[in-house]
Amino acid sequence: MKTQLSKETRPSFPKRAVITGGMPYGNKLLHFGHIGGVFVFADVFARFLRDRIGYENVIFVSGTDCYGSPIAESYRKLKEDGFTGTITDFVAANNKAHKETLRKYNISPNIFDGSGLGRAGEIHAEFTKEFILQLYENNALEKITTEQFYDEKAQTFLNGRQVIGRCPVEGCQSSKAYADECDLGHSYLPRDLINPKSTVTGETPVMKCVSNFYYKLPREREILKQWNDSERSKPNVRPVVTKTVAEFLEPPCIYVMNDYLDIYRAIAEKMPPHEFITDGKKSSFTLKFEKLADRECAADLLCADGARIRTGKTLVPFRITGNCEWSLESPVLDGEESTVWVWPESLWAPISFTQAYLESSGRPRDNWKDFWCSTDSGIYQFIGQDNIYFYCVAQPGMFMSYNGTDIHLPRDGELQMSVFAANHHILFLDKKASSSGEIKPPMADDLLLYYTAEQLRMHFFSLGLSKGSVSFMPKPFNPTAKPEDSDPVVKEGFLLNNVYNRIIRTVLYQIQSAGIKMPLGDVSDEMKNAADEAILTYENFMYRMEFHQVSYVLDTFIRKISKIMSREKAATDKDGDTVRQKQWLIDVFHGIRVCQTLLHPIVPDGVALVDEYLNLPESIYNWDNIFKTPAEIFENENEHECKFLEPRFDFFKKHESQLTQM
Repeated sequence: MKTQLSKETRPSFPKRAVITGGMPYGNKLLHFGHIGGVFVFADVFARFLRDRIGYENVIFVSGTDCYGSPIAESYRKLKEDGFTGTITDFVAANNKAHKETLRKYNISPNIFDGSGLGRAGEIHAEFTKEFILQLYENNALEKITTEQFYDEKAQTFLNGRQVIGRCPVEGCQSSKAYADECDLGHSYLPRDLINPKSTVTGETPVMKCVSNFYYKLPREREILKQWNDSERSKPNVRPVVTKTVAEFLEPPCIYVMNDYLDIYRAIAEKMPPHEFITDGKKSSFTLKFEKLADRECAADLLCADGARIRTGKTLVPFRITGNCEWSLESPVLDGEESTVWVWPESLWAPISFTQAYLESSGRPRDNWKDFWCSTDSGIYQFIGQDNIYFYCVAQPGMFMSYNGTDIHLPRDGELQMSVFAANHHILFLDKKASSSGEIKPPMADDLLLYYTAEQLRMHFFSLGLSKGSVSFMPKPFNPTAKPEDSDPVVKEGFLLNNVYNRIIRTVLYQIQSAGIKMPLGDVSDEMKNAADEAILTYENFMYRMEFHQVSYVLDTFIRKISKIMSREKAATDKDGDTVRQKQWLIDVFHGIRVCQTLLHPIVPDGVALVDEYLNLPESIYNWDNIFKTPAEIFENENEHECKFLEPRFDFFKKHESQLTQM
């Protein structure tokens, strides 16, 4: 664990912070991906920042996404099966289940409500109108007449998830594409969807013209490039974010198979200005345009003459209003009443939830600006990589447009840009699983039948999802696992169940046998240097949000403490040197004190139990005290007596099902 870090070069943290944990849909329960792909990381980072900058300065917000066609479609099917409640009843029941699952996993949001439920829903409805109206007044919206899918058999327009087909974006292999976005996060115009089918009747829908308001996202290409370029140099910004954002900032392109080259040549002069790009090694050629409208005109010409095309990733107008059957009301624009389209309102919902939390805690709602509009604050949004387009392209653009008509990178007092902690896919048994896909993920509650919440928190936290996709391989859910195979999920738990447990028990038993209340004194250079290095390295990786590296730091430091304890205890057991015995107790006690602070965000229940027996105050979590030894925290060792420890006591529990296998 060699490092050049020092106390003089420590990373700088904001004075205040908002952490978001995504918003699970209100039509389903939480599965392992919600917990292990997003919520554990958001929770650990929120707990760390509470210790680092003060509990009152951190707001961790999330909630159930109550609106949109996925919820409406699930409710429609549920009613067909005999459900008699309202759609609000349906969403509220799932919201209640979401809260309970998060509680079981010790996820600690300051607020977890619903975007359409209770007081939080009322505030969200108010802020949604305010936000959209501000975009409209800042000339960021335009009225566009487009074709929308219409089911003639059901005589209804189809929204979002009510249409399914193949993604038209070049290179995308998704066969689960919806009206204007696929399950891999690609956005496109509805007319480009390949082989669309209505989920309502199974019929092929037609296209009918409808007018709605769209955010002028394509006009923000240059400012988004400027922002994305500035993000690349920041150590806490993940490459998957800047790389994916850059892909969407490319000019509008059409990809055409070489088989249709003659068709292209025959109509090329009729097309808007473009660049023809070919590569003899590829089976297709590329047409690059400056404007999205030019690309659409060219696409019409090519398709009319029978050419099959695919479009490239680019910025397209981002739909704000629509005719959704289950959505929020939009403010009246140009004298027309409408509803909010599926995705947009979830992008500013964290601001609404921040307001709701402040109001519920007795603070003015308007104080949300202290957290979202100040350069002294940090906003950390934990998302999956499939949502990068919406959160890391559309949201930053809209936030800058909300700030004013002169589009620029945010200044103090304006809506700030977030740090996006986008995780790669967490796979299940080496395959991508989803509730709506062929491979169903294990539900979060079901995992707790085989593992403790803290075992799962440790395991998920250690997965290197910031670097690439990682497979979740729980032995009880793996049909190919053999009885003699070890369970990968409990591997990280061994560090606490075995090594750290043994360290704490040994110290407490030694204190009890020696008649010492608490071992205080000068810590040896060996232990102090090891502890300081662990603190600095841990802090640096937390700042960078490289959480799997944090796990490595903890593993290295805990094993270092164990090594020192084993060596010194063996020596003093042999020669009976009481002075040396007191010294290793002082050293190891300091190591435990530091570990307690570092482990506190990750496994808070086990840490609390250790604190109870060691009689450690909550002030040890305050990072103002992080480098202090126990002798600097406690004035007199005789005033702080450790609790008596029973034989074979475990601070970090194994699941009862694991005990029966021993």
